[in-house]
Amino acid sequence: MQENKNLSEFDIEDQKIIENIELNIWEALIPVVILMGLLAYNIFFADGVWLGDYSNQIILLLGGLVAAIVGFWNKVGVGTMIMEIWENLKSIFIPVMILLLVGALAGTWLVSGVIPAMVYYGLQVLSPEIFLPASVVIAAIISIATGSSWTTSATVGIALIGIGTSALGIPGGMVAGAVISGAYFGDKMSPLSDTTNLAPAMAGTDLFTHIRYMAFTTVPSILVTLIAFGIITTTLETAGTADISGFLNTIGSTFNISPWLFAVPGIVIVLILFKTKPLIALASGVIAAIVFAFIFQPEILGQISTSKSGALTQAVFTDTAITTDNEKLNDLFSAGGMQGMLWTIFLIVCAMVFGGIMDAIGALARITRELLKMAKTIFGLFASTVISCLGLNAIASDQYLAIVIPGKMFKKAFDDRGLAPENLSRTLEDSGTVTSVLIPWNTCGAYQSGVLGVSVADYFFYAIFNWLSPFMTLLFAAFRIKIRMMLNPKTVQA
Repeated sequence: MQENKNLSEFDIEDQKIIENIELNIWEALIPVVILMGLLAYNIFFADGVWLGDYSNQIILLLGGLVAAIVGFWNKVGVGTMIMEIWENLKSIFIPVMILLLVGALAGTWLVSGVIPAMVYYGLQVLSPEIFLPASVVIAAIISIATGSSWTTSATVGIALIGIGTSALGIPGGMVAGAVISGAYFGDKMSPLSDTTNLAPAMAGTDLFTHIRYMAFTTVPSILVTLIAFGIITTTLETAGTADISGFLNTIGSTFNISPWLFAVPGIVIVLILFKTKPLIALASGVIAAIVFAFIFQPEILGQISTSKSGALTQAVFTDTAITTDNEKLNDLFSAGGMQGMLWTIFLIVCAMVFGGIMDAIGALARITRELLKMAKTIFGLFASTVISCLGLNAIASDQYLAIVIPGKMFKKAFDDRGLAPENLSRTLEDSGTVTSVLIPWNTCGAYQSGVLGVSVADYFFYAIFNWLSPFMTLLFAAFRIKIRMMLNPKTVQA
């Protein structure tokens, strides 16, 4: 879940989708094909550094340039493109601020002992035999309670990554996949989630009908995910009891560990539960961690800098590293602060530039409308909706647009076929919300990768719930399982 828009901003009548009648489908696809080709080359043949450390960002800007050339050819003015880019950039202001605060959160939670305490107590509770399935369940519970996959990853997600990779020796991609699977399950099923409210608003149904109907595909998907992680766990060779004991001794001798440290993440979760703005909740977590650092970890602050205030400033803004006698824990006990989030922020900004130009030249609307023409059958309609959501997550780089645009485009088609609106709302969530995290340059993919410290390529396969969900919704459509029809088709809108 991106926490950057209010539901009112997506009023069905007010949402503008630009369509350029002079743009044909082949012209609309030119920037997409070139972008995908360049990204594929960079990922598979150049190890992600073809054009330097910011290769993906440069490629997105090149894709935007190609889209602009197509727009000029079809008489779209520079002012129109700049306006759409500006609208996109305005929409990511809050996510960018959240990313900066998450960077500060990671640094201050490290020096205050919060993350070490999570790892310390987690090692004593989470045995290697159940770690991956347990990570799915823990992330799901927190996400249902808060309605936020982003908050879940920034709190328990970071701790679970530390426990799994540094202490138990489990690959980071597996742990991140388990955390993301649970977090997005909870995000989908929580009435507090903005995307869970947005999807039924676009489709024309109510929130709780949407959640109940979505459970038919979502629950089987999470059960398959839990079974898969249970099987994966049996194939792992994790750290032994002696190694875990060594980790515990090192953490206990380096930090002042206390259960009171859990009050810091507790404050953040409680604030989210009371529907406090994410920026306020995360900022409160940073401030509380600073206070607790003064109380519990004065020695750590002295190790980082000659002054305590200097150490905390460093933790908030730049790199922080705490040295122990265990090399694996040294990797865990380091954080990049706000500075560590800049690569991710630049990626999101460049993706918004590309998406803004594609919207301005009418390419997004043209591609979606062509997909609608292919929907000759009920299954074809569901498949077209899924493809549209997936495509917009990749092209527009924003999960909200992947819900809003298909929601507007396909609503009448679902109505015309006598399909109840919850069919559309469920499909939007099964294919729009959860797959956003599988696209490296999407705001969600960039966020999760940056926060968890694991690339999308590494966790893609293990984010089982996320890539399974669209297949599950298509399976239900193909076999007409729980496809609800309108009670009175004559009321269908013209």
